[in-house]
Amino acid sequence: MSNNRKSNDAPNTASGFQIAMILLGILVTPVLLASSSLGSQLELGNAAMIIAVGSLILTVLAVINISIGEQARLPTYGIVKFSFGKQGAIAINVIMAISLFGWIAVTANMFGHSVHDLLSGFGLSLPVPVLVAIGCVIFVASTAAGFEMLGKVSKMAVPVIVVLMFVVLFVATGADVASTEKLQQLPFGTAVSSVVGTIIVLVATSPDFGSFVHNRKHAMIAGALTFGLAYPVLFFVGAVPSSLTSEGSLLGAMALIGTTLPAAILLIFACITGNAGNMFQGTLAVSTLFTNIAKWKITVALGILATILGSMDIMGWFIPFLLFLGIATPPIAGIYIADFFINRRQGYDESLLEKEAAVKPMTFVAWGIGSLVGFATVNGMFTLTGIPSVDSILVASLGYALLCRTKPPVEVLSK
Repeated sequence: MSNNRKSNDAPNTASGFQIAMILLGILVTPVLLASSSLGSQLELGNAAMIIAVGSLILTVLAVINISIGEQARLPTYGIVKFSFGKQGAIAINVIMAISLFGWIAVTANMFGHSVHDLLSGFGLSLPVPVLVAIGCVIFVASTAAGFEMLGKVSKMAVPVIVVLMFVVLFVATGADVASTEKLQQLPFGTAVSSVVGTIIVLVATSPDFGSFVHNRKHAMIAGALTFGLAYPVLFFVGAVPSSLTSEGSLLGAMALIGTTLPAAILLIFACITGNAGNMFQGTLAVSTLFTNIAKWKITVALGILATILGSMDIMGWFIPFLLFLGIATPPIAGIYIADFFINRRQGYDESLLEKEAAVKPMTFVAWGIGSLVGFATVNGMFTLTGIPSVDSILVASLGYALLCRTKPPVEVLSK
């Protein structure tokens, strides 16, 4: 791996603020989905406290993970090779690629329906599949040119998104809508888990962006700005309309308030920036599986597949599948975090991969246990911290750390 991104003066590194802008563009879409659901089930005061706790957890994890990416100068899919083995990492990359592509297709579907609803308000009608295809062309164009173009898209769109969110907040709080009483509040642990789980997959794959950041200081700035400041503010703003109306969706809440136009435009911009980022990460993941194919061709292929799948009625059966993948992804982060602190604090030497086992079965055991714990806590069988994704990260980290104590970190294939 070349070190040409190591210097602050290198043209292909980015500041912490630039990385934060890109991350914000990606996370707005899931924030709009999750904040509305959370707001409809909580009073605003309780929601604010829960959002603060969840954001603190995400900030700690993001600062660590982005810093690991900066240290390694490798994407997430290169980093997991060191803990899972050069060949074992392929299975992990397949899971991450499927998860990212799932979000690409879901967001493309949401874009098509949001534009359709917006046009319908003006008496215009276009088939949703056509609008999905138009959206995918925009997503591909925003991504195929690489990281620099992704940064430009976020730089233009994120300020618009922020303004629109505060327009929605102003309209919601200024409307003559009686605040509805919540008959049953979400339990604290479940609510915090929804704040963390909304974006935990992005946090788990955030080394992708850390590999492009100037240095460790900027990595910490990116994590703190994104998840310590912007994420809780945007999550709270998104929760307000639904908290006032008890409607579980932003458009539904704004319809009761009296206008859906700002929310519809907001969703469209959020889909564009979110899916540009999903495409970027999805391309990185798939490129590790098909190393002989140019990345721009992979991006185009993802766009075509997203057009086909996003044009279908996928929301009912696809979201549970993605949530299942969300259980399996956090333990991966737990393992590479433990591997970093135990074995890689001095750096990632890719030449070591040839001396180590191609597949490391005991790492998969730690990952499997972490995933099972996440599944069990999500389904209420038991709980450790009250937050399933954090439970799975802690268990996977501890399991990997114990394995490292019982055998050398370098597993030689054969003598």
